[in-house]
Amino acid sequence: MSKTSGSRIALGTIVAIFMAACGAGGPADDAQTSEAAAQSDAAAAPVVDPATAATITGRIALEGTPPAREPIDMSEEPTCAAKHPSGATTQDVIVGEGGGLQNVFVYIKEGLGDRAFPAPSEPVVLNQDGCLYHPHILGIQPGQTLTIRNSDGLLHNISVAPTENRGFNVSQPVNMETERSFDVPEVMIPVECDVHGWMHAYIGVVDHPYYAVTAADGSFTIPNLPPGDYVIEAWHEKYGVQTMNVTVGASETKQIQFTYDAGAVAATVPLGAPLIVRGHGSAAHAAHAATTLE
Repeated sequence: MSKTSGSRIALGTIVAIFMAACGAGGPADDAQTSEAAAQSDAAAAPVVDPATAATITGRIALEGTPPAREPIDMSEEPTCAAKHPSGATTQDVIVGEGGGLQNVFVYIKEGLGDRAFPAPSEPVVLNQDGCLYHPHILGIQPGQTLTIRNSDGLLHNISVAPTENRGFNVSQPVNMETERSFDVPEVMIPVECDVHGWMHAYIGVVDHPYYAVTAADGSFTIPNLPPGDYVIEAWHEKYGVQTMNVTVGASETKQIQFTYDAGAVAATVPLGAPLIVRGHGSAAHAAHAATTLE
């Protein structure tokens, strides 16, 4: 045997040993590779078929004379007061043109079955600006990042008091950001500032992306839904909770409406144990009643 042939045999032996050590080309490895590829494809596949996705849109209205928004005295915080040239007012009941009720949290409560929705990579921002929380009502998914921002450059102390998730209390003495997240669904979680007693916000944690917060005119839209039968819940911090059964077909847009009674306010909605008023609505009307609180 020549030296060249011996070298080739030795090289071939080394390559074979290396491939065996790496597990290349074996049936078990092919199966693992196929399984991993299938899982990757499943994760990348859309949960909802865009060709049949449905939309629920609607409006929350307040019937009657709304309570007057009370002024907030920010005289001890001139930095914040300067950001409200016309004066700051309370955020709990804001009614727009035509009686539209702002800051109502609307979400799919039942009907999604065992579908799983991964947490978005984009954070949800809760900004402290002018010694008020912006937004006043917000939604987030479990595992999604909540970025708490101080845009005032003065001391804020954020106290978050859930019942199902772990609470936290953080201080932000300067312009800065703090990140937190929640583990499980919970509607709703109260947020307060221990330094400024008028600062309040609420966070709705739901395990899917099908939620909305009503705009200044009371409108909302929940798009990209799989066709099906759903229970929709509307939550307002003063007027309570209402639910409605809604069915949407493939590619259908269903319009609904909730109506609250302005005279039914008794107290802040008790978180975790609301009295539910059920309405069976169509595109035209939902049973309009509000939560009566003890």
